[in-house]
Amino acid sequence: MAPKWRELADKLAERIRTGEYAAGQQLPHIRDLVEAGEGSKSTVHAAYKALEAEGLVTSSRGHGTVVRRQPPLKRLGITRYDKAKWRDGDEVAFIADRVASGRTHQRGEQTQTVSRMAAPAIVASAFDLAEDAPVYARVRLIKEGSRPTHTLTSYYRPEHVEGTRLVDPTPGPAGRGGGFRVLYDAGYEIDHMREELRARVATPEETALLQLGAGEWVVELHRTVYTADGTVVEFAVGVHAATRFAWSYDFAVPDSAQEDPR
Repeated sequence: MAPKWRELADKLAERIRTGEYAAGQQLPHIRDLVEAGEGSKSTVHAAYKALEAEGLVTSSRGHGTVVRRQPPLKRLGITRYDKAKWRDGDEVAFIADRVASGRTHQRGEQTQTVSRMAAPAIVASAFDLAEDAPVYARVRLIKEGSRPTHTLTSYYRPEHVEGTRLVDPTPGPAGRGGGFRVLYDAGYEIDHMREELRARVATPEETALLQLGAGEWVVELHRTVYTADGTVVEFAVGVHAATRFAWSYDFAVPDSAQEDPR
Protein backbone atom coordinates (compact mmCIF):
# COMPACT_ATOMS: atom_id res chain seq x y z
CA MET A 1 0.00 0.00 0.00
CA ALA A 2 1.34 3.43 -0.96
CA PRO A 3 2.07 5.90 1.87
CA LYS A 4 -0.50 8.61 2.54
CA TRP A 5 1.64 11.36 1.03
CA ARG A 6 2.04 9.40 -2.21
CA GLU A 7 -1.70 8.86 -2.49
CA LEU A 8 -2.29 12.58 -2.00
CA ALA A 9 0.43 13.49 -4.52
CA ASP A 10 -1.16 11.16 -7.11
CA LYS A 11 -4.60 12.67 -6.48
CA LEU A 12 -3.28 16.22 -6.94
CA ALA A 13 -1.24 15.21 -10.00
CA GLU A 14 -4.38 13.82 -11.63
CA ARG A 15 -6.19 17.10 -11.00
CA ILE A 16 -3.30 18.94 -12.65
CA ARG A 17 -3.35 16.64 -15.68
CA THR A 18 -7.11 17.01 -16.14
CA GLY A 19 -6.90 20.80 -15.88
CA GLU A 20 -8.79 21.11 -12.60
CA TYR A 21 -5.67 22.91 -11.41
CA ALA A 22 -4.51 24.96 -14.41
CA ALA A 23 -1.01 26.17 -15.26
CA GLY A 24 -0.15 29.15 -13.08
CA GLN A 25 -2.84 28.33 -10.51
CA GLN A 26 -1.89 28.12 -6.87
CA LEU A 27 -2.64 24.86 -5.09
CA PRO A 28 -4.50 25.00 -1.76
CA HIS A 29 -2.51 26.04 1.28
CA ILE A 30 -1.22 23.15 3.32
CA ARG A 31 -3.42 24.09 6.27
CA ASP A 32 -6.51 24.02 4.02
CA LEU A 33 -5.79 20.43 2.92
CA VAL A 34 -5.11 19.46 6.53
CA GLU A 35 -8.47 20.93 7.57
CA ALA A 36 -10.13 19.10 4.66
CA GLY A 37 -8.91 15.80 6.06
CA GLU A 38 -6.27 15.07 3.41
CA GLY A 39 -3.63 14.28 6.01
CA SER A 40 -1.28 15.82 8.51
CA LYS A 41 0.88 18.85 7.80
CA SER A 42 3.89 16.62 7.17
CA THR A 43 1.84 14.42 4.78
CA VAL A 44 0.70 17.37 2.68
CA HIS A 45 4.19 18.89 2.70
CA ALA A 46 5.69 15.60 1.47
CA ALA A 47 3.05 15.38 -1.29
CA TYR A 48 3.87 18.91 -2.45
CA LYS A 49 7.61 18.15 -2.43
CA ALA A 50 6.94 15.08 -4.58
CA LEU A 51 4.96 17.12 -7.11
CA GLU A 52 7.81 19.62 -7.24
CA ALA A 53 10.38 16.87 -7.82
CA GLU A 54 8.22 15.52 -10.65
CA GLY A 55 8.20 18.92 -12.33
CA LEU A 56 4.47 19.56 -11.95
CA VAL A 57 4.64 22.51 -9.56
CA THR A 58 7.01 25.17 -8.30
CA SER A 59 7.18 26.46 -4.73
CA SER A 60 8.43 29.81 -3.52
CA ARG A 61 8.06 31.97 -0.43
CA GLY A 62 5.20 34.40 -0.88
CA HIS A 63 3.68 32.59 -3.87
CA GLY A 64 2.98 29.18 -2.39
CA THR A 65 2.84 26.08 -4.59
CA VAL A 66 1.89 26.86 -8.18
CA VAL A 67 1.19 24.57 -11.15
CA ARG A 68 4.16 24.81 -13.47
CA ARG A 69 3.79 26.52 -16.85
CA GLN A 70 5.68 24.09 -19.06
CA PRO A 71 4.34 22.54 -22.24
CA PRO A 72 5.37 18.98 -23.03
CA LEU A 73 8.58 18.38 -24.95
CA LYS A 74 8.27 18.06 -28.70
CA ARG A 75 9.30 14.59 -29.70
CA LEU A 76 10.19 15.20 -33.33
CA GLY A 77 9.57 12.62 -36.03
CA ILE A 78 11.66 12.67 -39.18
CA THR A 79 13.62 15.87 -38.57
CA ARG A 80 15.21 14.61 -35.33
CA TYR A 81 17.23 12.16 -37.47
CA ASP A 82 18.55 14.74 -39.96
CA LYS A 83 22.05 13.56 -40.90
CA ALA A 84 23.36 17.11 -40.76
CA LYS A 85 22.71 17.08 -37.01
CA TRP A 86 24.77 14.00 -36.11
CA ARG A 87 27.03 13.32 -39.10
CA ASP A 88 28.21 16.90 -39.66
CA GLY A 89 27.53 18.29 -36.19
CA ASP A 90 27.38 17.01 -32.64
CA GLU A 91 23.63 17.02 -31.99
CA VAL A 92 22.03 13.73 -30.94
CA ALA A 93 18.32 13.11 -31.44
CA PHE A 94 17.05 13.92 -27.96
CA ILE A 95 18.93 17.23 -27.98
CA ALA A 96 17.22 18.08 -31.29
CA ASP A 97 13.92 17.62 -29.45
CA ARG A 98 15.07 20.02 -26.71
CA VAL A 99 16.12 22.66 -29.25
CA ALA A 100 12.76 22.39 -31.08
CA SER A 101 10.96 22.76 -27.74
CA GLY A 102 12.88 25.90 -26.79
CA ARG A 103 14.54 24.11 -23.90
CA THR A 104 18.17 23.83 -22.89
CA HIS A 105 20.28 20.71 -22.44
CA GLN A 106 22.65 20.26 -19.54
CA ARG A 107 25.54 17.84 -19.19
CA GLY A 108 24.56 14.74 -17.23
CA GLU A 109 20.97 14.53 -18.50
CA GLN A 110 21.74 11.20 -20.18
CA THR A 111 23.18 8.23 -18.33
CA GLN A 112 24.01 4.88 -19.86
CA THR A 113 25.15 1.35 -19.20
CA VAL A 114 26.39 -1.17 -21.77
CA SER A 115 26.32 -4.95 -21.54
CA ARG A 116 26.67 -8.02 -23.75
CA MET A 117 23.69 -10.32 -23.37
CA ALA A 118 21.60 -13.05 -24.97
CA ALA A 119 19.11 -11.50 -27.39
CA PRO A 120 15.51 -11.35 -26.11
CA ALA A 121 12.98 -12.80 -28.56
CA ILE A 122 11.86 -9.42 -29.95
CA VAL A 123 15.48 -8.36 -30.54
CA ALA A 124 16.43 -11.65 -32.17
CA SER A 125 13.45 -11.29 -34.50
CA ALA A 126 14.42 -7.74 -35.49
CA PHE A 127 17.95 -8.81 -36.41
CA ASP A 128 16.88 -12.20 -37.82
CA LEU A 129 19.08 -13.96 -35.27
CA ALA A 130 18.64 -17.16 -33.34
CA GLU A 131 17.18 -16.58 -29.88
CA ASP A 132 19.89 -16.17 -27.27
CA ALA A 133 22.43 -15.06 -29.89
CA PRO A 134 24.78 -12.45 -28.39
CA VAL A 135 23.93 -8.76 -28.76
CA TYR A 136 25.04 -5.58 -27.07
CA ALA A 137 22.46 -3.57 -25.12
CA ARG A 138 23.06 0.14 -24.52
CA VAL A 139 20.59 1.39 -21.90
CA ARG A 140 20.01 5.11 -21.42
CA LEU A 141 17.92 7.10 -18.96
CA ILE A 142 17.25 10.61 -20.26
CA LYS A 143 16.21 13.46 -17.97
CA GLU A 144 15.16 17.06 -18.27
CA GLY A 145 16.91 18.62 -15.34
CA SER A 146 16.30 16.17 -12.51
CA ARG A 147 13.08 14.73 -13.95
CA PRO A 148 13.30 11.59 -16.13
CA THR A 149 11.52 11.81 -19.48
CA HIS A 150 12.20 8.42 -21.06
CA THR A 151 14.42 5.40 -21.33
CA LEU A 152 15.96 4.10 -24.55
CA THR A 153 17.67 0.74 -24.98
CA SER A 154 19.53 0.18 -28.25
CA TYR A 155 20.60 -3.30 -29.33
CA TYR A 156 23.43 -4.03 -31.75
CA ARG A 157 25.01 -7.05 -33.41
CA PRO A 158 28.53 -7.51 -31.96
CA GLU A 159 30.23 -7.53 -35.37
CA HIS A 160 28.85 -4.04 -36.07
CA VAL A 161 30.00 -2.31 -32.90
CA GLU A 162 32.86 -4.15 -31.20
CA GLY A 163 35.84 -1.85 -30.84
CA THR A 164 33.64 1.30 -31.00
CA ARG A 165 32.46 3.77 -28.36
CA LEU A 166 29.00 2.13 -28.44
CA VAL A 167 30.32 -0.75 -26.33
CA ASP A 168 32.60 1.34 -24.12
CA PRO A 169 31.33 0.67 -20.58
CA THR A 170 32.43 4.13 -19.40
CA PRO A 171 29.33 6.01 -18.23
CA GLY A 172 28.18 8.84 -20.47
CA PRO A 173 27.02 9.45 -24.05
CA ALA A 174 28.65 7.76 -27.03
CA GLY A 175 30.30 11.04 -27.97
CA ARG A 176 30.02 13.62 -30.73
CA GLY A 177 26.98 12.88 -32.90
CA GLY A 178 25.84 9.96 -30.72
CA GLY A 179 25.30 6.37 -31.79
CA PHE A 180 24.42 7.12 -35.42
CA ARG A 181 27.75 8.91 -35.88
CA VAL A 182 29.59 5.93 -34.38
CA LEU A 183 27.85 3.57 -36.80
CA TYR A 184 28.64 5.94 -39.68
CA ASP A 185 32.33 6.03 -38.77
CA ALA A 186 32.32 2.23 -38.59
CA GLY A 187 31.00 2.04 -42.17
CA TYR A 188 27.28 1.63 -41.43
CA GLU A 189 25.49 4.75 -42.63
CA ILE A 190 21.81 4.75 -41.70
CA ASP A 191 19.46 5.08 -44.66
CA HIS A 192 15.93 4.49 -43.39
CA MET A 193 14.10 3.32 -40.29
CA ARG A 194 10.75 2.11 -39.05
CA GLU A 195 9.13 3.30 -35.82
CA GLU A 196 6.18 1.66 -34.12
CA LEU A 197 4.34 3.25 -31.20
CA ARG A 198 2.03 1.73 -28.61
CA ALA A 199 0.50 3.18 -25.45
CA ARG A 200 0.15 1.20 -22.24
CA VAL A 201 0.05 1.53 -18.47
CA ALA A 202 3.51 1.77 -16.94
CA THR A 203 4.91 -1.20 -15.03
CA PRO A 204 5.78 -0.68 -11.34
CA GLU A 205 9.47 -0.58 -12.29
CA GLU A 206 8.87 2.06 -14.97
CA THR A 207 6.70 4.08 -12.59
CA ALA A 208 9.57 4.24 -10.11
CA LEU A 209 12.29 4.89 -12.71
CA LEU A 210 10.39 7.64 -14.55
CA GLN A 211 8.88 9.10 -11.36
CA LEU A 212 5.30 8.64 -12.59
CA GLY A 213 2.07 8.85 -10.67
CA ALA A 214 0.12 5.67 -9.97
CA GLY A 215 -1.68 4.44 -13.09
CA GLU A 216 0.15 6.76 -15.48
CA TRP A 217 0.65 5.64 -19.08
CA VAL A 218 3.76 5.41 -21.19
CA VAL A 219 4.35 5.37 -24.94
CA GLU A 220 6.56 2.47 -25.99
CA LEU A 221 8.63 3.03 -29.12
CA HIS A 222 10.19 0.31 -31.27
CA ARG A 223 12.77 1.64 -33.74
CA THR A 224 14.45 -0.47 -36.41
CA VAL A 225 17.33 1.21 -38.26
CA TYR A 226 18.59 0.03 -41.67
CA THR A 227 21.46 0.76 -44.05
CA ALA A 228 20.74 1.29 -47.75
CA ASP A 229 21.15 -2.44 -48.46
CA GLY A 230 18.58 -3.38 -45.78
CA THR A 231 21.00 -4.41 -43.04
CA VAL A 232 19.55 -3.82 -39.56
CA VAL A 233 22.18 -1.97 -37.53
CA GLU A 234 20.10 -0.99 -34.51
CA PHE A 235 16.90 -2.10 -32.84
CA ALA A 236 15.80 0.20 -30.02
CA VAL A 237 13.02 0.16 -27.43
CA GLY A 238 12.06 3.45 -25.81
CA VAL A 239 9.66 4.01 -22.92
CA HIS A 240 8.38 7.60 -22.78
CA ALA A 241 6.31 9.24 -20.03
CA ALA A 242 3.15 9.89 -22.06
CA THR A 243 2.26 13.26 -20.55
CA ARG A 244 5.77 14.68 -20.96
CA PHE A 245 5.87 14.56 -24.77
CA ALA A 246 3.95 15.89 -27.76
CA TRP A 247 4.81 13.81 -30.84
CA SER A 248 5.41 15.94 -33.92
CA TYR A 249 5.68 14.73 -37.54
CA ASP A 250 6.33 16.83 -40.63
CA PHE A 251 6.89 14.97 -43.90
CA ALA A 252 6.24 15.00 -47.61
CA VAL A 253 3.03 13.25 -48.65
CA PRO A 254 3.90 10.34 -50.96
CA ASP A 255 2.26 9.97 -54.37
CA SER A 256 2.92 6.43 -55.56
CA ALA A 257 1.07 7.10 -58.82
CA GLN A 258 3.96 9.33 -59.93
CA GLU A 259 6.33 6.40 -59.45
CA ASP A 260 4.22 3.96 -61.48
CA PRO A 261 6.24 3.13 -64.66
CA ARG A 262 3.04 2.42 -66.56
